[in-house]
Amino acid sequence: MPATSGFTPPPGSAAASRTAGRRSLEGLATGDAFGERWFPLFRAHATAVAEIAARRTPPEPHWPWTDDTAMALAILRILEERGAVDQDLLALHFALAFETDQARGYGHGMHLLLPALLHEPESWRTLAPRLFDGGSLGNGAAMRVAPLGAWFADDLGRVTEQATLSAEVTHAHPQGIAGAVAVAVAAALSARHELSLDAVTDATPPGAVRDGLARAAKLPPGTAPAEAAEVLGNGSRIRADDTVPFAVWTAARHSDDLTAALWSTAEALGDVDTTCAITGGIVAARTGTDGLPREWLERREALRSA
Repeated sequence: MPATSGFTPPPGSAAASRTAGRRSLEGLATGDAFGERWFPLFRAHATAVAEIAARRTPPEPHWPWTDDTAMALAILRILEERGAVDQDLLALHFALAFETDQARGYGHGMHLLLPALLHEPESWRTLAPRLFDGGSLGNGAAMRVAPLGAWFADDLGRVTEQATLSAEVTHAHPQGIAGAVAVAVAAALSARHELSLDAVTDATPPGAVRDGLARAAKLPPGTAPAEAAEVLGNGSRIRADDTVPFAVWTAARHSDDLTAALWSTAEALGDVDTTCAITGGIVAARTGTDGLPREWLERREALRSA
């Protein structure tokens, strides 16, 4: 799937939705693959800190993306086929993506849920709420949803509705859903050149995610990413409330510079592929990926056509 740039279709058109969604997906996938380079599998902690501080591009010639991108691809495919979220069909596409490559870094809950959805996709209604005694409040619904927010950017009410539908298939806990809503709204506002932490906070359902966004909005200008992560989290707990506020903060801080946004997000380490995927999907909804270093785009694993 090529990066989207050049001609911009009229706002509100089907072509504009498709272009915005794909632009966000490109940023999400690049952030995902870039962030994955900083995990302990590839870098010792001290090495990662030094290389990020020096803004040294990871040297690996091939940057695979993870489950963040695999599931975002499934969402965009549904939107392109149906124009809106069809939950049973989305459940099936999630299951098919998992079946195709289970080594993408899926969390424990998805290893329990997705195989069952392959043959009974509608069973998400009973199975998802049983995960983790009340449904998952993890960051999985948030990490994949930015392209949906960009797709429906002309209607913020629709963004919230569709983000909720996309989240419920795997994340039944209200805070897992709230994380998806927050990221989708942030991507929509980014596409409209209106991104602010206050606006995202106001649109997010009450609870820990919204509280974290409110704290992010109050951080002093010039706060270092590592300091922000001390207050907001960096995804290490793999919860929506520990991931989304920081990622939206870095996106809002660098709303017109995707490269700076991804370096800033990586500085906090933690669940770096997920935080960078969220930030990348939000910022690229506005900027696209043309401003990224060419070597990043050349090294990143290509996207299958959605």
